[in-house]
Amino acid sequence: MKQFYTIADLIAANLPDLPRSEKSLDNLARSRWRGNPDLAHRVTGKTKPFWEYHYSLLPQAAQKRLMVVHSAPANDDRDQKTAAKAALWARYEALSSEHKATCEERLKTLRMVEELEQGGLAANAAIAIACRKAGIRSSAFYDWRKMVDTVDRSDWLAALAPSYAGDRSRLDVHPKAWDFLTSDFLRPEAPKFSACYRRLLLAAAKEDWSPIPQERSLRRRLDATVPKAVQIHARKTREKSKVLYPAQRRTRSHLHAMQMVNMDGHKLDVFVQVPWSKVPVRMFLIGIQDLFSGKVLAWRISDSENKETVRLVIGDMVEQFGIPERIYLDNGRSFASKWISGGAMTRYRFKVREEDPEGLLVTLGIEPRWTQPYSGQSKPIERAWGDLAENISKHPFCAGAYTGNKPDAKPENYASRAIPLDAFREHVAREIVEHNARPGRTAQTCKGRSFDVTFQDSLALPGTIVKWPTAAQRSLWLLASEVIRAQKGSGEIHFHGNRYWSRELNQFAGQKVTIRFDPDKLHGSIRVYDLKNVLICEASCIADTGFDDQEAARHHARNRRDFQKALAAEEAARAALSAGQLADILAKGETAQPVEPQQARPTVTRLVTRSQTTQPSVADEQDFEDSFSRALSRMAGQRAVIPFPSGDRSGE
Repeated sequence: MKQFYTIADLIAANLPDLPRSEKSLDNLARSRWRGNPDLAHRVTGKTKPFWEYHYSLLPQAAQKRLMVVHSAPANDDRDQKTAAKAALWARYEALSSEHKATCEERLKTLRMVEELEQGGLAANAAIAIACRKAGIRSSAFYDWRKMVDTVDRSDWLAALAPSYAGDRSRLDVHPKAWDFLTSDFLRPEAPKFSACYRRLLLAAAKEDWSPIPQERSLRRRLDATVPKAVQIHARKTREKSKVLYPAQRRTRSHLHAMQMVNMDGHKLDVFVQVPWSKVPVRMFLIGIQDLFSGKVLAWRISDSENKETVRLVIGDMVEQFGIPERIYLDNGRSFASKWISGGAMTRYRFKVREEDPEGLLVTLGIEPRWTQPYSGQSKPIERAWGDLAENISKHPFCAGAYTGNKPDAKPENYASRAIPLDAFREHVAREIVEHNARPGRTAQTCKGRSFDVTFQDSLALPGTIVKWPTAAQRSLWLLASEVIRAQKGSGEIHFHGNRYWSRELNQFAGQKVTIRFDPDKLHGSIRVYDLKNVLICEASCIADTGFDDQEAARHHARNRRDFQKALAAEEAARAALSAGQLADILAKGETAQPVEPQQARPTVTRLVTRSQTTQPSVADEQDFEDSFSRALSRMAGQRAVIPFPSGDRSGE
C-alpha cells in the first residue's frame, strides 16, 4: 500500500473525519503532523517543494477508506497505463495520412502471421509467408512484434507508428541563444528570419553560445514551439490577431422597427464643388440606420462630422419615424458632444460638469450606447456604408470625380471634374432610396424582402410601439444649445456679438442658463432654459442703433417707460396693503399708554465751564460786537488799495 500522501491527495480522496478544504487540512497538518520527521517529510517538486504525510497520522476511519479505495499499486498501474495509452494515440493522431497508412500495413502483416499460425502453420513458416507478401525482411517483422509486446491488442495500430523524424522542439541549442533569436524575431517590425539568424551568429560569437544549429533547423523549431497565433500577434497588428478568434454572431430577430438604431459617418470618395471653397472637397455622409430592418432612416451631407449635422440628422429621424429607445454611437467628438449626449450616465468623453446642458438624446429620452471605432460588428451601418460607397462613388454620374478608396488606387481620370453640391445631394438621395427599396436582402430579419418592406411590416405588428415627439420637443433638434451666463443687472444675454433680452431674465441675472438657437438665424429670437431644461422665456435680439439716431432713442425711452409702468402696475397688484394698513394690523388690540423715555446716564462725565452755558451774558455779547467791528474796518482798508483797471470803478 502507498505509505505517504500529499494534502492534494487527501482532499481528492474525500476522507471522513478530516477537513474538506485544502487550507483547513494544511493548518491541521502544520499543527499536529509535522512533529515527527519519520512520518512527515518535505519533497522537492517541479515548481516548489511540498509535504507528504504517512497514512498512520490519519484517523482510523480515514485509514480504512484509503486502504479500500486508494490501493497504491492498482491506482499507480492504472494511471500509468492510461497515460501511456493516451500518449500512443496522441502520437498516432499527429501523423500524416501516409504514415497512418504505414501503420495499417504493419498491422495487416502482424494479423496475417496470427491467422496463419491459427491455421496450423509453424511460426517460422507463417512469418516467412507474411514477410514475402509484404515485401519486407523478417528482422523488420520482429521489430514490429517487439513494439506491441507490452501493449493491449486494441492499441497495436497506434503502437506501430513510425518515428522518421526526431522532436523538433528538443533541438540542441544554447538557452540564451534561443531567447535571443525568439526575442529578435517576435518584434512588431517583423524582421526576416534570415536577418535574425545572422544577428544570432554575431551575438553567439561574442557571448560564446554554442552550439548554434543550422538556420533551417532553428526555423523548424520556431514553427514547432511558437504557435502561429503568437507570431501573428507579435509581428502584425492587433487587428490581425483578432481575426484568429471566431467573430461573435449577434441576432436582431428579437427587436422591432424603431426600437434601436445606430449612427455613424462615412467620408465619400468623390470630389464635390461647394460654394464656400474654391478647391473641391470630399463630403461626409452622416446617417442613422434601423437595427431591425437595416433601413437608412435619415441622412445629411456635410463637409465634416460635426455636432450640428448630427443634431439635424437625429431631428430628421425623430420627425419622420419617431423616437427610438436606444441609439448606438461612435465615441467621437461630434457624437459625444454635450449638445448631443450631455447628461447621459454613460458619457465618458470630455470633462463632465454639473452645469453642462442636457443633450438632445437625454432630453428626448433616448439611451445612448457607445461602440468601438472601426468595428463593423458593433455598428451594422458600417456594412451599409460599404454598399453605398460602391453605388454612390463609382456610379457613372460621378465619373471623373471619383478619388479612389486609398491614395495608391487613384483612377486614370483622377480629379478631372467636381460635382456641384446640389447635384451631388440629389444623387445621394436617389441611391439611398434604391438601397432601401432593393429586394432580395439575405439578412435574418429580411428573409428576401427589402429594407423598406421589412421596416413597414414590423411597424404594422400590434406589439410595435413607437413614441412620437410633442410640439415642444420639436424645437430641441432645430436649435443648438449652449450654457452661458446672463449679464448682471438686466440679465441680458450676449452671444456671438448679439444681445438678447426679455423681462423674465431679470430673475436670472448673473446666473448660468441654457440657450437654444438656430445657427443660421442668430438675429432672430432664442429660447432660454435653466440648467434643468425648464423654459424661462423666448428672448428677442436687441439691435444696435446709431449714436445720433433720435428716433431710436425715443423708441428706446418709450419702451423703458412702458417697462417701468408694467413694473409699477405689478408692484401695485402684489402690494395690496398700504403702510398704514400694515400699521393698523400690528396695533390692533393694543391700548395706547404714554411711555416715558428713560434717561440714560453717560459713562464718562465732565465739568461744565462758562463757555458751555446755555444763556450768554451781556459782557460776552459786547465783546463779540467789538471784535466784529474791528474786522470790518480792516477789510475796508485793504479794499481801498487794490488797483483796478482803467475805466473800471465797479469795485469802489
